[in-house]
Amino acid sequence: MELKITRFNDNNESTLGLFYIDQKFACYTLEDEKRDVKVWGETRIPEGRYPVKLRTEGRFHQKYLKRYGPDFHKGMLHVQNVPNFEFILIHTGNTDDHTAGCLLVGDKPNNNVIEDGFVGSSTQAYKRIYPIIRDALLAGEDVFITYENIRP
Repeated sequence: MELKITRFNDNNESTLGLFYIDQKFACYTLEDEKRDVKVWGETRIPEGRYPVKLRTEGRFHQKYLKRYGPDFHKGMLHVQNVPNFEFILIHTGNTDDHTAGCLLVGDKPNNNVIEDGFVGSSTQAYKRIYPIIRDALLAGEDVFITYENIRP
């Protein structure tokens, strides 16, 4: 399975993108802004193609297991092998304050020079995309995510 994030807007506080699953639009994304020098918890990951696996440990895994139950939640979607980053997850949230380099998903985007970036209906989007990716991983399928910038 191929996931793709096409980043199209960076307002120097956050970055909006489009999330595709096997070339089909799935939802919007929100990340931290681009920085030339990484600041922990305030910098989006670099462009590139990375494997995605299920992470079945850690605070987020326990939180999501409690929130969604064991029938739905089988582990966090973990973007791996990102240079100089650890524990990059795909999860719910609305603003860049809810991410520390991770990828937030949602159905209602907003990002302009006056306001910080925002993505709404995050839980709705997550509940829609997570089972598709989870099931591919549980079936033993390789899953990769590619991040590309069409605007810096």
